[in-house]
Amino acid sequence: MAKKVLIAYYSRRGENYVNGSIKNLKLGNTEVVAQKIEVKNPLESIDEYDTIILGYPNWWGTMPMVCYTFLESYDFTGKTIIPFCTNEGSGMGSSVRFIKKLCPGATVEDGTPIHGAEAAYADSEAREIAALAK
Repeated sequence: MAKKVLIAYYSRRGENYVNGSIKNLKLGNTEVVAQKIEVKNPLESIDEYDTIILGYPNWWGTMPMVCYTFLESYDFTGKTIIPFCTNEGSGMGSSVRFIKKLCPGATVEDGTPIHGAEAAYADSEAREIAALAK
């Protein structure tokens, strides 16, 4: 039986730091990468999913609070969480540690950091993330 994969992400368009300068982005960097993995329509429940790919920008060394709310809202026991984040140099920060703390019954992968300014060119990283979900 094939795994069912959910791609959940938070992305910020508009004013963003890109290589130390503020730029106005039509799509947020995290959304650019999520679309490369294949984004589907949002769902009301995650119960039927085995694997959750979680994407977010790294803000102050961790995830935006909306990601904490998402992780606190569902039971991830027995599920695999594959995190990725866009950042301007701080990698995954402490986000993976917090995901593991919030979802103790889940298998949490190490995560894939992607430099935000290079999100449009992150095809190989997106393929690697998608491969982990298979």
